Amino acid sequence: MNARVKSGRVATHAKPNKLAPGADTLVAAVSAVLAVVQEGRSADDALAFAEARADRAAVRAITLGTLRWYFRLVPVLRTLVERDVESTAPLLRALLVTAAHQVEYSRGAPEVSVHLAVEAARGLGLERATGFVNAVLRRFVRERDAAFASVDGDPAVRTAHPAWFAAAVTEAWPEQAISLLEANDGHPPMVLRVARRGNESLAITTQNYLQELAAEGRAAVALGWCAGAVRLEHSAPVSALPGFRDGRVSVQDAGAQLAARLLAPLPGDRVLDACAAPGGKTGHILECEPGVGSLLAIDSDESRLSLVRGTLERLAESNATMAEACRRVNLRAADLTVAETLADEDAFDRILLDAPCSATGVIRRHPDIKLLRRAEDIAALARIQQRLLELCFARLAPGGRLVYVTCSVLPAENESAVQAFVARTPAARLLPWPAEVDLPPGALRLQAGVQLLPNAAGDTDGFYYCLLTKGDGA
Repeated sequence: MNARVKSGRVATHAKPNKLAPGADTLVAAVSAVLAVVQEGRSADDALAFAEARADRAAVRAITLGTLRWYFRLVPVLRTLVERDVESTAPLLRALLVTAAHQVEYSRGAPEVSVHLAVEAARGLGLERATGFVNAVLRRFVRERDAAFASVDGDPAVRTAHPAWFAAAVTEAWPEQAISLLEANDGHPPMVLRVARRGNESLAITTQNYLQELAAEGRAAVALGWCAGAVRLEHSAPVSALPGFRDGRVSVQDAGAQLAARLLAPLPGDRVLDACAAPGGKTGHILECEPGVGSLLAIDSDESRLSLVRGTLERLAESNATMAEACRRVNLRAADLTVAETLADEDAFDRILLDAPCSATGVIRRHPDIKLLRRAEDIAALARIQQRLLELCFARLAPGGRLVYVTCSVLPAENESAVQAFVARTPAARLLPWPAEVDLPPGALRLQAGVQLLPNAAGDTDGFYYCLLTKGDGA
């Protein structure tokens, strides 16, 4: 590295008053990337400061794009500098990687991206490093094809994933591994969940909503295998969607929409929604059966529980029946890994356990997971999942139904976890996939449960589902 820029130490100065147009956007994105890579913050948290900015969409796009391709860009930059990229000061490293992303993946001219990076260096207080930034990025522009070719032989690098995760996916899903990793680098569809209106069938309500979208110039299609699911041709802000504010439609991946349908609550049922935040599945349970006797929605995070409350308040605007159903929901902030949390509760007829997991099935929506998750996290999460299975199953009524779901693609959190639980729990029985719930195209039937992968024909996120009951009942 340039001798004037020492590892871990970069001289900072007051931000210049005037930067070239677009450079300030890059400065903001670099700051967010640094917060994720160096501080371990989630991208949503790191980008919160940008919500009030006029260029917030651009800041978000650059940040998430850089995180998406981070594990491919860093190895390439290693080939272009004299010292390992990891040994540079974190702020300078974040600038180089973010700028390299703009050169390789943005629509802008490479020369413009280099110029803006040099300007951003000034904005970040890295005046002494401007010459170095310019030299490295100009070399990147000239040599990037050969540089990428030199590192892309490794599938983990080519698809921009940490090596441990690529290896785990290859072991778990050898036939789907490459296409799964490639799918993680794509942009997911925006899928809506349409709530049935009045006495209309859900199919009619969905068709009416498609016409409503078409009248506003928004192309969309209904997903034949998932009743009430609508995929937009182009993503849109939720505030622009007809029916969102009054609870007639919600944003939810089609794979996630299976949870409430698999739970299949009946009128009068006592329902537990464990780990309920942010509330999408909670609301869908009520849409599927507004006549549930009660619904206890628990989450360990009080602030995230407020998201559930907000979701219910919005859905209550749709009609009087839904408003009454929402009033029967009890929200509780509590730790379900503590046995006493449910000790005083009567048995539940239906339990949805949307377990904390690695979230490796939603990487295409949250590319920061590539940097935040570690191999050693999986065993720790598996222990939590076992504890939650034990305590929730203990409160399941005989003949009741527990739906275990994760947004993970790793068997240690999914089929292996369920099989281990069933093996040591004499009362636990596996239930088959219900005939009335269509499998997404490309879903994998396992000995225990069903795995959805993001590269499958259904184009869902990566979810795992398994149905359990207690005793001989169904």
